[in-house]
Amino acid sequence: MKREDVIQYCLEMPNTYEDYPFPDDTLSAVAKHKDTGKWFALIMNVKDKLYLNVKTSPDYSDILRNTYEYIIPAYHMNKEYWNTIIISENVDCNLVKELIEQSYNLTKKRSKI
Repeated sequence: MKREDVIQYCLEMPNTYEDYPFPDDTLSAVAKHKDTGKWFALIMNVKDKLYLNVKTSPDYSDILRNTYEYIIPAYHMNKEYWNTIIISENVDCNLVKELIEQSYNLTKKRSKI
């Protein structure tokens, strides 16, 4: 999975758009909901690796982090609700898509998670 694949899949979610909110960083992209402007994915390059931050429920976050070595507590985000997926050739593309969808749904409306 490549950066473009991740962004393209994010944009397949209904009513979304790609944003570049960091003035000095033209590579980090954020996938947002058009109606609320809320983020559901952050794609960035960190230490020459592709990182994808997605929101999950706290209970599921622990399971993911303990099951997959490429899923870690979120880089620069709330580590209770957000995870970083280190995108590489070892990543399960179906899992990445599933987690993007979950993040999209969790951030769709105002929620306590």
